[in-house]
Amino acid sequence: MNTTPQSRIKQISPMLAVADMDETVNFYLTVLGFTAVMQSTDYSIVERDGATIHFMKAADESVMAAVRGHTEIYIEVDDISELWQRVQPFRGKYKITELSARPYGMTEFHMADPNDCLIFVGQETK
Repeated sequence: MNTTPQSRIKQISPMLAVADMDETVNFYLTVLGFTAVMQSTDYSIVERDGATIHFMKAADESVMAAVRGHTEIYIEVDDISELWQRVQPFRGKYKITELSARPYGMTEFHMADPNDCLIFVGQETK
């Protein structure tokens, strides 16, 4: 057994490749209520409630072809109804599933960002 003090993880932030930085950052600000912490054409960071997502401009279309539909993030929240209401006006513009209870104990909806990154938004089912 190791008795040496361990370093504590403070946060894990996904780093996502994006095709269009402005479109991507605008999606996370407008649809999900994040705030831009840093924004440039090549690298941006958004934040909400202490959680961050980093975006890197893809080097070329081959990078995006490799990640589209193969990148996922899970955002666990304490009040899914607030975010569910927030995304309703965007249902015609973005792919958003219905809110539903899952057999593994989470109530979720899923949506795709402009880069086809699948975003799971979930709360423990009460």
